[in-house]
Amino acid sequence: MHTMWKGNISFGLVSIPIKLHSAIEDKDIKLRTLHKACHAPIKYEKKCSACGNEVAPEEIVKAYEYAKGKYVVLDEEDLKNLHKENEDKAVEIIDFVKMEEIDPIYFEKCYYMSSGEGGNKAYALLRQALLETGKVGIAKIIIRSKEQLAIIRVYENTLVMETIHFPDEVRKVDDVPNVPEVNQIEKKELETAILLIDQLTTEFTPEKYTDEYRTALLELIEAKKAGKEVVTGTDKPRESNVMDLMAALQASIDNTKPSKKTEEKKKKTTRKKVVKEA
Repeated sequence: MHTMWKGNISFGLVSIPIKLHSAIEDKDIKLRTLHKACHAPIKYEKKCSACGNEVAPEEIVKAYEYAKGKYVVLDEEDLKNLHKENEDKAVEIIDFVKMEEIDPIYFEKCYYMSSGEGGNKAYALLRQALLETGKVGIAKIIIRSKEQLAIIRVYENTLVMETIHFPDEVRKVDDVPNVPEVNQIEKKELETAILLIDQLTTEFTPEKYTDEYRTALLELIEAKKAGKEVVTGTDKPRESNVMDLMAALQASIDNTKPSKKTEEKKKKTTRKKVVKEA
């Protein structure tokens, strides 16, 4: 597993040398853009919007646009010094909190943490302490020139660092348009909705959920590679009638109930057993 970051995590006087490894594998299928006429890849050139000339990498600088068309140019040396000043600091766990206090909206990327040289005992100590207290650590870390807020938790006997958004990066829910106010809900509707949820409730088994689009796209690519004819089916037209909320809930519940034929088979099987026993 590729090591993407090396450093130290500390809490109190305990320092743990660790390595970070990405816990997530990107399974997206990358598609190239080609010229339809000759099937050659399309190039995207960097050109100046003013003079129209192609710009070489060494002619490009970074800047911050503080107003429309007005920029503050940042020297590469300034950015390197700023980056080095922060990166040299050890990653320190600032606080310990309960996991349930952090809403999932804050979560960003997940990394596995392995022990660095000579860090096994301290690694195991932090892992056990987190398990016994039921807490997670809050820390700051510089990853790819960006300061990140992160939590440190235990996942299947391995320490995990999960980067989380800073509070000012999460938009306020008050800015979301067209969110209905709390309206009066019919008791029967609520009871029916709860019944539906109960009938569909199960244990979370991640293996049962698959990316059907990716699977279909891979099959399509393989079929084209093999020279087979690919036929695309036509979706059924949607029904125009609109069901009311109660009817939709009831229909959903009916769909989750066992069919009458299944119930009759069960009754017949039970009767046969009773006759045989008699």
